[in-house]
Amino acid sequence: MRCARAARRYPGAVSDLPHETAPDPAHDPVEHTHGVGPWPGGRDAWPQDDRYDPDLLAHGDRRNVIDRYRYWRMEAIVADIDTRRHGFHVAIENWQHDMNIGSIVRSANAFGAHTVHIVGRRRWNRRGAMVTDRYQHVEHHPDIAAFAQWADAAGLPIIAVDNVAGAVALPEADLPQRCVLMFGQEGPGLSPEAVAVASGIVEITQYGSTRSINAGAAAAVVMYEWCRRWARP
Repeated sequence: MRCARAARRYPGAVSDLPHETAPDPAHDPVEHTHGVGPWPGGRDAWPQDDRYDPDLLAHGDRRNVIDRYRYWRMEAIVADIDTRRHGFHVAIENWQHDMNIGSIVRSANAFGAHTVHIVGRRRWNRRGAMVTDRYQHVEHHPDIAAFAQWADAAGLPIIAVDNVAGAVALPEADLPQRCVLMFGQEGPGLSPEAVAVASGIVEITQYGSTRSINAGAAAAVVMYEWCRRWARP
């Protein structure tokens, strides 16, 4: 699993990150392969609720969102998710512009992560996020030392995910209700500095010939396990 070496704002974290290769909304397949048409019954039948977006009510909602959020404004969706985000955060080291970061952000959104923390380079390729980063809090930390200082101040233990010496198999590992799940880059995995600041190290048991699985897949596995233990319907 070498690749697994891979709301509110917090002091010491920087939000509103710039991104690379942002997809053109007009040609973004996630905006056109899902959804519903205009609100049935026309303008006179529109719901009287400021969470709803008049443009979406008039023209339809093709976004990849669950039915609960059909026709809602993006800001209203984020505000609603903020009332029930989970206690785990996700951190990702970013030294190589890993394409998996977008996929991890998408999984973080799906599993209700509180915040995603990009550690290292500020810019990241968000294509794999499939626009889910619009609904997910994303913060930046320039290096491991700054991130560790933030986590300590926030009272959040760092759980490193990597198949290194001392790692505990995921089924037996401690995943606190409030924690940061930290993942590394595809290939090299977590840096020695990241492993050093972790209070626990977790690995995913594998049963085939390969020593590693994709970093994005590993992150989804661990987030799902956290939800299996702690999430409520």
